[in-house]
Amino acid sequence: MPPVLTSLLLALRQLGDGRVLRVLGKSLGVSLLLFALLAVTLWWGLDALLAWAGLDEQVLAGGGALRGLASLALTLLGLWLGWRIIAMAVIGFFAEDVVRAVEQRHYPQAASAARDLSFVQGLRASLVAAGRALLFNLLALPLALLLMATGIGPALLFWLVNALLVGRELADMVWQRHAHAHPRFQPGLHPVGQGERLVLGGAITLLLALPFVALLAPVLGAAAAAHLVHRKSLS
Repeated sequence: MPPVLTSLLLALRQLGDGRVLRVLGKSLGVSLLLFALLAVTLWWGLDALLAWAGLDEQVLAGGGALRGLASLALTLLGLWLGWRIIAMAVIGFFAEDVVRAVEQRHYPQAASAARDLSFVQGLRASLVAAGRALLFNLLALPLALLLMATGIGPALLFWLVNALLVGRELADMVWQRHAHAHPRFQPGLHPVGQGERLVLGGAITLLLALPFVALLAPVLGAAAAAHLVHRKSLS
């Protein structure tokens, strides 16, 4: 069985673990709060921007209603792009608890040798991941607009961009806890290859696009990354 699929199945089996459920609850609460704040901010900001640009009743009959529809459409687009950024930023902050639960259950020797991140390090990694995701999604946006005529082109482009980002973030956040204990992989080496990171990131990115399942995807991704890194580094 391919390593990524095996890792995903092992991660799925541990979703009922009390420690994982606690992280899931915390990450869901923070993610939904940030998502709501993003929705309100986008709606208010876009509506004010369109009104400032002249799209109102004084300039155009029905301008207020048109502005509302435009704000709604742009807000939904922003939320579609923003959910993955928010979800991965939040799980990047809480992920160490998921990874630790997986390691203590399946890889106790590695768990005892792990180098835990401080609060500041975890926060910095989370912000860097969110910033990187935002930057690359914005850079992909002009090309996505050019691909609109193909129908499926923009979705495939954003899937690929986010698959690369998510796969890297998931694998790196596990590996940084253990790289010091595996000198044969240093410097700059990683036990999980680029192709496997892409497959893992692609699977989690696809799950992030599915209603309700998207709420579980970041935790599942963190657990799967822990299995994948350890199975590769121990092989």
